[in-house]
Amino acid sequence: MAAQVFAYIVHKNGVADDTALELVSAARNIFPDTSPTAIVTGSGTDLDGVCNDLAASFGEVWKFDHEALAYPNAEAIRKLLMAVLPADAVVLFPHDTFGMDLAPGLSIKLNSVFVSDAAGFEGLDGNNLKVIRQEYSGQVSTHLMADISAGAVINVRPGIFQPDESRSAGGQVVDKSSKIGDLSVGRRFLEVVEAEAGDVDITKEDILVSVGRGIEDQDNIEIAEELAEAVGGVVSCSRPIVDAKWLEKPRQVGTSGQTVKPKVYMALGISGSFQHMGGIKGNPYIIAVNKNLKAPIFQIADVGVVEDLLDFVPVLTEKIQEGK
Repeated sequence: MAAQVFAYIVHKNGVADDTALELVSAARNIFPDTSPTAIVTGSGTDLDGVCNDLAASFGEVWKFDHEALAYPNAEAIRKLLMAVLPADAVVLFPHDTFGMDLAPGLSIKLNSVFVSDAAGFEGLDGNNLKVIRQEYSGQVSTHLMADISAGAVINVRPGIFQPDESRSAGGQVVDKSSKIGDLSVGRRFLEVVEAEAGDVDITKEDILVSVGRGIEDQDNIEIAEELAEAVGGVVSCSRPIVDAKWLEKPRQVGTSGQTVKPKVYMALGISGSFQHMGGIKGNPYIIAVNKNLKAPIFQIADVGVVEDLLDFVPVLTEKIQEGK
């Protein structure tokens, strides 16, 4: 089937999110010959910079500039997309908190199929798209068929698809602001509350040694701290560690914690749920240590070690120290 494919672009301070180029790869995974259209909403001069930069990667960039879109309000953007998208559109969103807010309701309004948290695609069988999802915290992969003949709204898991950095599309920016209709909604933006600063700013670190449930006990965090000191990094963590009050909130990586962009990310005893991996940007070199061979972190790690971290990490730290 032939369908027009769109990607909703998340951006901040004039820079597109890393998921933008991941969505290009996801779109071409579905339709190999497609050049998707980017949808960029917002207000002000920053919008032009985002659009112009994206034109190298997308066939077209649809720009929607309106003061009501200055802050990404899912209700307003849903009304906008309902008015401008063609009937059989396939629309891709990052599977983040905003995408989860926006996409399900949009699929209902468009009367199209909705796929949540897509972790892979296996091509088309007629009008049926073969989709891979992960259940039970990544312990089980499910394969489903989605009939996209009437269009589709798909949330794509961040970090699953390699960013398409070819910049070979040579697209153009099309200002669609005149197509914006009534954007009045019940929800309104009040303010941004910045996360509390901690003793370490993990968002500025090049090397993070991150611990999850596999650390087992608060006293064992010292093992990660010794490794972090040996490699010149700092310790971060997944949400269960913060919930247990073993480390403070500013060290948490994930959609409900900090968004980080290190060069090297060491995941110790972390399963790799989308909530955690959604906080990791910039395509870092990922080293995963987990005794569960089926942990989803291994699907995206550059190096995977199937071992109990309590046995492996002290040996690794010792060898690094000897190498120095």
